[in-house]
Amino acid sequence: MPRRILLADDHETVRKGLRSILGARPDWEICGEAANGREAVEEARRLLPDLVIMDIGMPGLNGLGATRQIIRELPGTEVLI
Repeated sequence: MPRRILLADDHETVRKGLRSILGARPDWEICGEAANGREAVEEARRLLPDLVIMDIGMPGLNGLGATRQIIRELPGTEVLI
């Protein structure tokens, strides 16, 4: 079963680059993207990824705040900042 990954970064170019690099691995699936911390939390709740790759500096809710919420609500989800 592929490892499901959510990408969270406020720069679309960064998300596209990560998607291109990480998505090339057959055992990894990019299941979603988020452009800010609030969206990252919402998408993590909805998609239940195995891993969230999180930018620390995003508008609204930053990566640290989003990480705290995700870890609290989805303890089986890992977050890489």
